[in-house]
Amino acid sequence: MVETLKSFEPATGALLWEGATHDVDREAERAAAAWAHWAARPVSFRMETLRRFANVVRSKEEAFADLIARETGKPLWEARTEVGAVINKVEISIAAYSERTGQRSLEGALGARQNLRHKPHGVLAVLGPYNFPAHLPNGHIVPALIAGNAVLFKPSEKTPATAGMLVACYHEAGVPEDVVRLVLGGPEQGQALVGHPLVDGVLFTGSARTGIAINRALADRPDKIVALEMGGNNPILLWDTPDLASAAALIVQSAFLSAGQRCTCARRLIVRDALASPIIAELKKLTARLIVDHPHASPAPFMGPVIDGRAADGLTEGFLSLLEAGGRPVLHLKRPHGDLPFLSPAIIDMTMATERPDMELFGPLLQIVQVGDFDEGILACNATRYGLSAALVGGGPEHYEQFWAQVRAGVINWNRPTNGAPSNAPFGGVGLSGNHRPSAWYAADYCAYPVTSTEDEHLRASIAIGLAPVDTSAMGD
Repeated sequence: MVETLKSFEPATGALLWEGATHDVDREAERAAAAWAHWAARPVSFRMETLRRFANVVRSKEEAFADLIARETGKPLWEARTEVGAVINKVEISIAAYSERTGQRSLEGALGARQNLRHKPHGVLAVLGPYNFPAHLPNGHIVPALIAGNAVLFKPSEKTPATAGMLVACYHEAGVPEDVVRLVLGGPEQGQALVGHPLVDGVLFTGSARTGIAINRALADRPDKIVALEMGGNNPILLWDTPDLASAAALIVQSAFLSAGQRCTCARRLIVRDALASPIIAELKKLTARLIVDHPHASPAPFMGPVIDGRAADGLTEGFLSLLEAGGRPVLHLKRPHGDLPFLSPAIIDMTMATERPDMELFGPLLQIVQVGDFDEGILACNATRYGLSAALVGGGPEHYEQFWAQVRAGVINWNRPTNGAPSNAPFGGVGLSGNHRPSAWYAADYCAYPVTSTEDEHLRASIAIGLAPVDTSAMGD
């Protein structure tokens, strides 16, 4: 049965897009029939095709940014940054593919050659999130295409319009239509893709709950490559520093950028107890100045709404549950525009709470935990099953050396925000944040597999040991 999918603008509630869901079997068959021909083209041809894709996106940059801003609610300036990342991903992926999957040839014995080359997996399903509906799936799709795979791209059901424009840009650039297929739908289509017999791998960005479900569904399928990026309950540790104004700016950026809807956003501020009162005062002063408004507002907002009313309701419930656990509100989570999913940045002190739930509250909500010494701060940072990003603000080199060595995370920063990892480095986490297949610069590792070959143009072989002597008595004259 064909169902209708609808996308609404978070900032206005207006209907932005609607269309039919897709048949997973039909899309998978088309991709499976097309990938071998694409893989047979020289890698230089595939790279040049993706360079044309970057140029196509560049030619539509403003329209693309406008669509992302309207569909996600993020400020237009941030949407423009996302489109820029889509364009830049091509050259970064080409350089990474050349480094991570480069060919090597060595001379072996008797003139034989020992070669290392890489092959694509076949058909890869890319399951994208709503917070960066173009950049994050593009970070899987571009390296997958360079490697020679076909892609079945299922975006979040909350951002289908952005996904449609992204796929149209691939096709306009010359990527064959059957090599990148858009699969629109909800959880049913996602589950069908994960388990489909024609899908050779799943590349996922999203919640830990969904990532764990994918991992379980494919537990008996070691033949399928699976790369999972699942967010985090990220700590930012504030230690001795005289510059509390700069510290507050880093904390606010870490916690509230993108309305807190980044997997690398700081969820927990771990702070030395002597600094708690002065930093809270700085945070309240700076947060009061943050503009929360629709994407095209003037002056430009720092953040827009969260993705929809359901997300806003879940965050409100999460804030109330923290209060019930003994949290002390510093800044209450408010809904300033009625039913629209705008939220004010919220801060809650969980130091005296009876429990501190280890969950990713995906929005503008920062928890504070006060500690007495640096070792206790490290323990508080690691009090999570996640392990994506972490940052130390303040302290000296000896503090950072201990922080880097003892904190469990895949992205560890000093005097920098927790969010915004560079694209020319690997990106991923440990624990519930990922399955040890980091993306970005290392994406080529899960988009192609190494093949070792020993090759000789001449057929020659002998067995030098373990053979019985030839019986010459049985031979005639």
